[in-house]
Amino acid sequence: MKPVVGMVVSNKMQKSVVVAVDRLFHHKMYNRYVKRTSKFMAHDERNECNIGDRVRLDPSRPLSKRKNWIVAEILKKARIYVPPAARVADSNTQTGVASGSS
Repeated sequence: MKPVVGMVVSNKMQKSVVVAVDRLFHHKMYNRYVKRTSKFMAHDERNECNIGDRVRLDPSRPLSKRKNWIVAEILKKARIYVPPAARVADSNTQTGVASGSS
């Protein structure tokens, strides 16, 4: 098996991520290119991957029932949207200021 590149769609497990890998193939009857998606579970040792990251997977020995891949590298980190209200609340908790009314 060769390395594959895909997008992280789930990181809710410990040390594991689900990666969606798209592939195009030519359909002879329809004479069109068709996109198919495969989902692979991959081992993420340091829990570095977030949803939306573009990663490269390398094949490995079976690590569990469905996990046969390892995240080799993160090619592109996803831009994570943080709403303005969450930014203000987050900065207040970091500086030690309690948000409350008098």
